[in-house]
Amino acid sequence: MPPTFHHSDPTGLAPLAVSYVLPIAASTPQLRALTGYLHRIGRAIDDVIVVDGSAPEIFAAHARAWQGFVRHMSPAIQTTNGKVGGVMTGVAAAKHEAVIVADDDVRYRRAELDRMIAALDKFSVVRPQNLFRPLPWHTRWDTARTLLSRLAGGDWPGTLGVRRSVLLDAGGYSGEILFENLELVRTIEAAGGRQIAPLDLFVERRPPPARHFLSQRVRQAYDEWARPAHFIAQLALLPSTMLLLWLGGPIAAIALAVCAIAAAEAGRRKGKGRTAFPATSALWAPAWLAERAVTSWLALGTRVLLGGVRYRTTRLAQAATPLPVLKRRVLAAQNKAAAKQSKQPTLLSQYVGSVCTATPQPLRSAPAARLISSSASLIDHAPPPLTSASASHPIGTATGAPSRARAE
Repeated sequence: MPPTFHHSDPTGLAPLAVSYVLPIAASTPQLRALTGYLHRIGRAIDDVIVVDGSAPEIFAAHARAWQGFVRHMSPAIQTTNGKVGGVMTGVAAAKHEAVIVADDDVRYRRAELDRMIAALDKFSVVRPQNLFRPLPWHTRWDTARTLLSRLAGGDWPGTLGVRRSVLLDAGGYSGEILFENLELVRTIEAAGGRQIAPLDLFVERRPPPARHFLSQRVRQAYDEWARPAHFIAQLALLPSTMLLLWLGGPIAAIALAVCAIAAAEAGRRKGKGRTAFPATSALWAPAWLAERAVTSWLALGTRVLLGGVRYRTTRLAQAATPLPVLKRRVLAAQNKAAAKQSKQPTLLSQYVGSVCTATPQPLRSAPAARLISSSASLIDHAPPPLTSASASHPIGTATGAPSRARAE
């Protein structure tokens, strides 16, 4: 049985019945950045799980600082995309069916948690909308991307809500891809689950350093390999813009900028966005489109010439798995789990067999998830079986030792 921590909430409200999974892998201790938030979120939620793939000395510092109000553990599996191993470790160890997965820069408030839980009563995965607070120049630049994404169904945030049983029944999601949030959502849909992206559900996110933002430009463009139509449209930006400038000169440049700003403003006005995004946000759209016009071609060259985008000490070629492939993979995982379950004798069949043969038949316990074999004592009931990594398994390699996987 996982430990339950009891805290006094200043609001006087009872802790919410939801599990909060925060995967991290830090190169320096995150005590100043996270301790206050974890205290606050721990008062609102009765099950906060930090899956920490940091180096041993940093892991130990986190464990000392956070003991008593979070469950702190190492990743139970290793994946090339370290975040996936952390997420699946936390989801498997979660106490509740409703699970919120969040990056370390996401900052929830009680009202947003309430809406996430309510949405998970009807949907299998919830995709809220992030907004940066505060807003240095590089986050204003990236906010333009958010506004344009809202025209096409919503942005891809650093947090998702998932139903635990649906994700585990699907066998987890692949850790050998780059665009891990899209992979998770597609896996849920392949298993028959439904997603929702409420455009008026805003969750704050702390801005990254400008240096980190700049280092991610080509990598974010590479994500669009997972969505071919988006990628082709973005590749077309550069040649079409050059053609229009050649034909129309400065007037064409002004017209293109006005169209970009108008489109971003339309995204800002959807789903109560005017209450969340500053009025000047749309003005950054031409800059972001110019960036993406160039970085899309760099992403294409990275794939063709280098075999994939740089990811820590390796390269990842695949941004995400196509949905038809995921449907076949999930079906195979579900059939395999059902076959294993059917081989387990029921209590009734064992009892009848023992009476008829007069030979006691020992009861066999249900198979524990291999994914969390190193932390089985943290789970209050065994989830559907998850197999360890092989050529056919999407998640990664099970290990009983603390993982050094890095969440990104």
